[in-house]
Amino acid sequence: MFILLGRPLALDVPFTDAGGIQRPANWLRLASPEERLAAGITEEPDPIPYDERFYWGRREDGSLIPKDHEQLVQLWQDQTRQTANTLLTPTDWQIIRESDNGRPTASGIKEEREAIRQAAGEKNQAIAATTTTDELAQYITGQLYPVWPPNQPPVPASGTTIASDISSADAGID
Repeated sequence: MFILLGRPLALDVPFTDAGGIQRPANWLRLASPEERLAAGITEEPDPIPYDERFYWGRREDGSLIPKDHEQLVQLWQDQTRQTANTLLTPTDWQIIRESDNGRPTASGIKEEREAIRQAAGEKNQAIAATTTTDELAQYITGQLYPVWPPNQPPVPASGTTIASDISSADAGID
């Protein structure tokens, strides 16, 4: 990262150096280290990145400043419920149709929906079991949290096709 007068300089943006000379956008890329130093520009290592979902930033010593664990637990449990709801929404109409007039739901839909609900429950239990922001961040960014049961296309109910189910439902026949 390039620093001029205590402030970072963006690459490919024109600027005015410490001596009042206007420099074009490509100057930082083309200038030698000696030319940059003569213009009052120093170079520092880029700051170590951190996940802003879980941390406020870094202290002077470089350690992370964690956000409130309890608030994050609630936030991620709500997010997990919302994801499960989003995954369930495409098949809601079949469950409603079955409840309204007894027309059977396509094979495997109820099992898929139950697998989604079970996965959400397991994820929320794992989130609640964390005791620190670091633990929560490790779980959320790990391999287990983002995996949900596969959202496979439904198998048609006996003797029907999905297209006829949709069109008859849309036409108000059922």
